[in-house]
Amino acid sequence: LWRGMAWNGRRSRGSLRQVILFLLCVCVWRSGAESLRYSVAEEMERESFVGNIAQDLGLDPSQLAARKARVVCEGNQQLFRLNPSTGVLTATESLDREEICPQSETCTLFFKLLFDNPLQLIRGEVEVLDVNDNPPTFPEKEMVFEILETTSPGSRFPLKRARDKDVGSYGLQNYSLQSNSHFSIAVKIRNDGEKYPELLLERQLDREEQTEINLLLTAIDGGAPPRSGTAQIRIMVLDANDNTPMFSREVYEVSLAENSPPGQLVVKVDARDPDKGSNGKVQYTFSETSEGSQKLFDLNPDTGEIWVTGKLDFEEMKKHEMVVKATDGGGLFAYCKVQVEVMDVNDNAPEIQLTSHTASIPEDAPPRTVVALFSVRDRDAGDNGRTECTIEGDLPFTLTPTFDNYYEIRTNAALDRETTSEYNISIRATDWGPRRLSSRQSLWVQVWDVNDNAPAFSQELYSMWVTENNSPMVRIGSVQASDADAGSNARVQYALERQEGQEQPALSVSSESGDVYVVRSLDYERLRALEVWVRAADGG
Repeated sequence: LWRGMAWNGRRSRGSLRQVILFLLCVCVWRSGAESLRYSVAEEMERESFVGNIAQDLGLDPSQLAARKARVVCEGNQQLFRLNPSTGVLTATESLDREEICPQSETCTLFFKLLFDNPLQLIRGEVEVLDVNDNPPTFPEKEMVFEILETTSPGSRFPLKRARDKDVGSYGLQNYSLQSNSHFSIAVKIRNDGEKYPELLLERQLDREEQTEINLLLTAIDGGAPPRSGTAQIRIMVLDANDNTPMFSREVYEVSLAENSPPGQLVVKVDARDPDKGSNGKVQYTFSETSEGSQKLFDLNPDTGEIWVTGKLDFEEMKKHEMVVKATDGGGLFAYCKVQVEVMDVNDNAPEIQLTSHTASIPEDAPPRTVVALFSVRDRDAGDNGRTECTIEGDLPFTLTPTFDNYYEIRTNAALDRETTSEYNISIRATDWGPRRLSSRQSLWVQVWDVNDNAPAFSQELYSMWVTENNSPMVRIGSVQASDADAGSNARVQYALERQEGQEQPALSVSSESGDVYVVRSLDYERLRALEVWVRAADGG
């Protein structure tokens, strides 16, 4: 009679319990609330010092290298570098504030500091400070005006404004005009804070006295010492044409959806001139209008109709301001403003950016173990740019918001590799626009095995037979046990269980195959049955 039993760790009838305990240290992501703030002047040399991250975080520099600290900048350029040996953060190149943040009062670059062992994310920002390295410049070195001699004092003539790439006190501050007996300079500040110069006629012109006037216009910034730029104003004094065009409105305000097609009418401006003939015929042109707006809109010179000619994009420019000049055949002109507000439509799907991803975790990882970190951005505004994130399907993972539209993916239940060995996690981000747009991102997480299953025999009792006077080492059968684990944890080996003081058994079992052999010749009259115990142990 042959009997086998699984090695399940409980000692019975001389069976031996063997337990192997694996202690696994699971690195759990911790989203820190710390933040780092630095400032650096623009135009400094490459590899210039920005800050000492190790010192500011109270860490020994050796910890940065041990935890694989690294800096990830937003955007396509890696503008900063962390030396993990010293903890010093440096700029990888000379920073030009005007190129990075054109016409912005503040210029802040953001980066993320990532640690491993355990995973940790810290926000950082570097403010690029302005220096007065740009003088004001005019788009044209000479501006020419034709002004009737009958033009009334108090009349104003918009001038091309100077532009200064610097901002704040280093930006454009004022204008001055060469001393003369007819004109002064007036400066208007629009809602956007830009200063626009106007030529103000102080005293009546007389063509018979002076046919041409040349003046020097100077733009000055607020540096110490200040920088300046100049342009020449040439005024041609014309004979009388006693009526100027007059617009029906000084300001035309229009709202347009950003998906307005080319060819759509924006507005029709209208200026009337009561003169006869060519002196009463009005022609329309754009004046003091940005190049970008002129690429998006077209003005009919005869009718004053303004049409859409390009693709409007709310995310690039929300407002367009154009100045239309109406000129009659005698050279008299008037100005009006056209203000176009671009309305947002939901034309951008959310963007999912994976920041960190753990490709595999043990099956005994505790609940709330972090497996990934990602961010979501939607370039639209309002509800069109408001997003929500979900994990598709019934998976043992959950989403946890952190900060700045960042999310963590954590486990929310126990994992079992023997049930599911890998997961395809599909993240779906959806905005709240009327026509809801969404995007998906998939990531794979593999579950690796731990030795949590004991071998199990296919039978509890095996019966085998042999005739007496047999040959030594004759095979009489085999036992078979299986293990649900993987790899070495599932490799089963067999051995006979021997009691203390028991003589050498007449049977043996192959440790690899489980084949059972009679090791010597048996005599039926002396021994009619044998009972032995076989132990099956895995490789864990």
